[in-house]
Amino acid sequence: MRWLIPIILYLLLEFYAFQAIKTLSKNQIIHLGYIVLSILVLSYVLYIFANYDRSVGPTKYTLRASGLMLLSIVPKLIVVLFMFGEDIIRICIAGYTYLTDTIYERTATQYLPDRRKFVSQIALGVAAIPFAGLLYGIFKGKYNFKVITHVLYYEDLPSGFDGFRLTQISDIHSGSFDDAAKIEYAIDLINEQQTDLIIFTGDIVNTVAQEMDDWIDTFKRIQTPVFGKYSVLGNHDYGEYVTWESQEAKEANFQAIKDVHNKIDFNLLLNESVFVEKEGERIAIIGVENWGHNFKKAGDLTKATQQVDQADFKILLSHDPSHWEYEVKHHDHHFHLTLSGHTHGFQFGIEIPGFLKWSPVQYVYKQWAGMYHEMGRYLNVNRGFGFHAFPGRVGIWPEITVIELRKGSKPA
Repeated sequence: MRWLIPIILYLLLEFYAFQAIKTLSKNQIIHLGYIVLSILVLSYVLYIFANYDRSVGPTKYTLRASGLMLLSIVPKLIVVLFMFGEDIIRICIAGYTYLTDTIYERTATQYLPDRRKFVSQIALGVAAIPFAGLLYGIFKGKYNFKVITHVLYYEDLPSGFDGFRLTQISDIHSGSFDDAAKIEYAIDLINEQQTDLIIFTGDIVNTVAQEMDDWIDTFKRIQTPVFGKYSVLGNHDYGEYVTWESQEAKEANFQAIKDVHNKIDFNLLLNESVFVEKEGERIAIIGVENWGHNFKKAGDLTKATQQVDQADFKILLSHDPSHWEYEVKHHDHHFHLTLSGHTHGFQFGIEIPGFLKWSPVQYVYKQWAGMYHEMGRYLNVNRGFGFHAFPGRVGIWPEITVIELRKGSKPA
């Protein structure tokens, strides 16, 4: 029974999409081609997900299947809006004609008007836009890396750190990669920034540590700046989205994931803090394990700040931005800057700087992409380096963030 409603909805989707094809063309070969293609896509998607192995987790095959599913369904949803709207109008016309005709006319009149070709043309034309966008996102957008720069001003920034620059990346999800040259290009972009500090804010894999085996040398190429490279864990790093043969196997994978950070020369912070010093002054780098309002809550701010004074300038690394909303921004410790990721900006949305910023993920996360400022504290939500679930990005591009710290107040 749980599949009944999805099946009915899918059949309605296919019915309306096929009606648009039939109205646009009377060619039987085109009709047959559409039916065969739809059956092949549906069969492939069902086969992949029916054979999903909970002990392995997401693979390139499941990513490909989810991409095909979206390519098939999203444009058809657009078509349905037009065709269903037309049906409402057709039914209203039929009802009006029936009620106003004489008894004799009722025996001779075709009450339901034929579908109009131009409506199908508009429907398919509009549906082609998200179809093209999804295609671009799958083949190009997921590696369309952008360097986004922010300059933040603090009155209490130690003078020695005026002009201090850091690079943040997040959500590598190495198990999804399928183009080594594009990843090498992104690493070069990171190195070109030549910042003082590099931060990674979690989700190095989708599920298992072995996903990074082929990428260790690539990410080891990230040059270690004067003040080091630091990282934290994300929700995917705990191996909680697959079925393990034993608790020991799960724990071994978790340890292997933590070891990966050392292999690529990152200092993994597990509810702990370090200080970086410059010109006799210092700032605290605080890293907590994953803490998410709807995900694993392993982060411990109290433990992580044991060695930190109230007066210290603090940069907090916390994978999930909901941590900032529910704990960090109201915490007694004044965390000047929090660096997060996790949302990926849903890998789908519209961003026109200074005009429009929208993604479905904003209905789940209050802070979901970019820089936020409340109560004198900043939060940056990185849009992610990699991708997961959907093998592409549309409108929300993979991000390398560069943040410059300046002492003083922001110029008017």
